[in-house]
Amino acid sequence: MANPKVLAIVLAGGEGKRLMPLTVDRAKPAVPFGGVYRLVDFALSNLVNSGYLRIVVLTQYKSHSLDRHIAQAWRMSTQLGNYIAPVPAQQRVGKRWYLGSADAIYQSLNLVNDEKPDIVVVVGADHVYRMDFSAMVQQHIESGAGCTVAGIRTPIAEANQFGVIKTYDEDPRRIEAFLEKPSNPVGLPDSPNEVLASMGNYVFDAKALIEAVTSDSDDPGSRHDMGGDIVPYFVGRGEAAVYDYKDNDVRGSTDRDRSYWRDVGTIDAYFEAQMDLISVHPVFNLYNYEWPLYTHQGPWPPAKFVHGWQGRIGHAVNSIVSPGTVVSGAFVESSVLSPNVNVRSWSTVSESVLMDGVDIGRHAVVRRAILDKNVVVPEGARIGMDPEADRARGFVVTESGITVIGKGQRVTV
Repeated sequence: MANPKVLAIVLAGGEGKRLMPLTVDRAKPAVPFGGVYRLVDFALSNLVNSGYLRIVVLTQYKSHSLDRHIAQAWRMSTQLGNYIAPVPAQQRVGKRWYLGSADAIYQSLNLVNDEKPDIVVVVGADHVYRMDFSAMVQQHIESGAGCTVAGIRTPIAEANQFGVIKTYDEDPRRIEAFLEKPSNPVGLPDSPNEVLASMGNYVFDAKALIEAVTSDSDDPGSRHDMGGDIVPYFVGRGEAAVYDYKDNDVRGSTDRDRSYWRDVGTIDAYFEAQMDLISVHPVFNLYNYEWPLYTHQGPWPPAKFVHGWQGRIGHAVNSIVSPGTVVSGAFVESSVLSPNVNVRSWSTVSESVLMDGVDIGRHAVVRRAILDKNVVVPEGARIGMDPEADRARGFVVTESGITVIGKGQRVTV
């Protein structure tokens, strides 16, 4: 199979309950990240950079902002039949919504049948990473497997958070068992302190995928989940392989960020991944122009820093400052500022994520906080300084002390 016909399916229907309140009004893949991006941009950029230009994005939960973003940012030339199409749940097989990720594909098999691909690449829409899927597809074809799962080396102490892949000793690329959040995992032969955790990315022979999700749809005991049900289906038939993420060589990557992958499923994980972007030598490098990250860039003016006298100096250090932002006589440190943010005189923002349109009033302090779109912090207010006071005002405060203010929440002094 020298030049297989590939269809990519992006699973983007997740509700993202653990990211509340950021997902009160939007699907998890639509959550802003890194200033100008949405989480879905990472999956789509990886697919496009891999050369796969026929992509469907399966949506379900509060998908309006996600659909709008894809329509604005991801227009493809149709001359050669390329497309990126958001596809909502359509109840094609009965009066029900998606029961799980496998059911989402089963209910969308018309897309596969229309395209008639040789290979189907299935990826999640809410992880932060770079990956060349063409290398995984090539290994999949060479292996003769019906299903290949992308695995990332993870400390064995964290194995109970993931689906863990156990391979055959004599053939480390074939899967012997798929263990869901095991309590007593066994380390890898070449690295006893690590396990291979599923990244939620898969490559299938199209015919095998159709058979698997169709069979799964008839199983009343199934959870209809790709990792929990479809992968074990292939493992049981001896047709499952693993692709080790450490072997993936992305153009322009460095030793520091080559194997970077983050599941930003919780507020703390989301916050930490944002902080990974802003050091002098970032753990995840946004400035890799050989493997660019694409997104919608609005008609915003450049960022501006104003005032520079009598202690009223607008400046930012170790921070991402997006277009349209004005730092006016304020100090910003170790933070990510999205477009059209205003930080006014004598205010301080540190270790925080401010989304589009946030307005920070004079003499305000924001520390270790995430502020969703258009939040207004009045003059003199304090955010992130007193967890109990923040909770009393109705804000979410995580175990690690991150204060989160959702869209539309009112901030008082």
